[in-house]
Amino acid sequence: MQAQKPEQLVDPESLKRRRPPWRLLIIATIVLASAATFGVRLWLHASRFADTDNAVVSGHVQPVSTRIAGVVVKIAVQDNQPVKTGDVLLLLDPADAQVQIERLKAQLVQAEAAIEGSAAQIEQARAAATASTAQVAQAQATLTRTEQDAARNQLLFAGELRAISKQEVDASLAARGVAIADLAARRASAKAAEQGVRAMIAAQSSTLAQKAVLDAQLKEAELQAGYTTVLSPGSGRIGKRTVELGQRVQPGQQLAAVVDGAVWIVANFKETQLESMRVGQSATVELDAFPGRTLKARVESFAPASGATFALLPPDNATGNFTKIVQRVPVKLVLDPSQMNDIADRVVPGMSASVSVDLRT
Repeated sequence: MQAQKPEQLVDPESLKRRRPPWRLLIIATIVLASAATFGVRLWLHASRFADTDNAVVSGHVQPVSTRIAGVVVKIAVQDNQPVKTGDVLLLLDPADAQVQIERLKAQLVQAEAAIEGSAAQIEQARAAATASTAQVAQAQATLTRTEQDAARNQLLFAGELRAISKQEVDASLAARGVAIADLAARRASAKAAEQGVRAMIAAQSSTLAQKAVLDAQLKEAELQAGYTTVLSPGSGRIGKRTVELGQRVQPGQQLAAVVDGAVWIVANFKETQLESMRVGQSATVELDAFPGRTLKARVESFAPASGATFALLPPDNATGNFTKIVQRVPVKLVLDPSQMNDIADRVVPGMSASVSVDLRT
């Protein structure tokens, strides 16, 4: 008979090492399930919504400037003060403009007096021209009579009887010559009188033109005087006031800004997010200044070009070291005003925001 082999002893520690780590499997399963759930939810959200945190509040910022140079003598507004369209913001010293107006008015009075004087001279010249014309007619009649006398005397002297003397014939011929010369002189005088009338009319027209120029200059001076009062270009609140009392300002210099109360959101979306985005889709906006508060908005329009196109130095893609990057396109969203009643005065241009557009609407 063969001897039985002794039973081998089993090490409990080795049995534990051989058993599967159920706890680790359970933990790994939970982690994988959570990751899968999160990934599915993230994919579903990305397919239904377009999100970006590259968004800012925008609005109309209207610059306040003056059209003329002058010294500030009064400032009627303070920083952050609400104003309406046409409100007086500041006043410039009107002394220079008033002096210019008075000088032009004096020149207009002189021009009007010159026009009246030239009108009287024109009437006198026309009367003299009329008299010269009458003298021409008189000289023409005298010439006609002397020609007839000279012709008659020549016939009488040429006859057999010789009814008149040679002296009378010569006298009639001489009278005709005098009449011809007198008629020429009268005609020259009448022509000179007509030219004098024309010259005076031309001088009067020149004076009238000068008066028109002075009228235009006076209107311009009155406009310049009106520009000494700087008015608000729109409604809103005063910001960026850089002018002080007594300061001399120049035309076009920005003195302040009027920020309109109407604001909107400009969100810079990636170009890969625009495929399903349409005008009119609803969106939600969260402002960094009001965490936890969600505002409703609506997509109003898309920019006609990417943000890089409007940059001061747009990229040149024709270079050899071109690297393709995702461009961003500004999208304008309008906020629902009914949700901003209590924060309307605190939502100002430049604030940061996060936007989520519902692509299913």
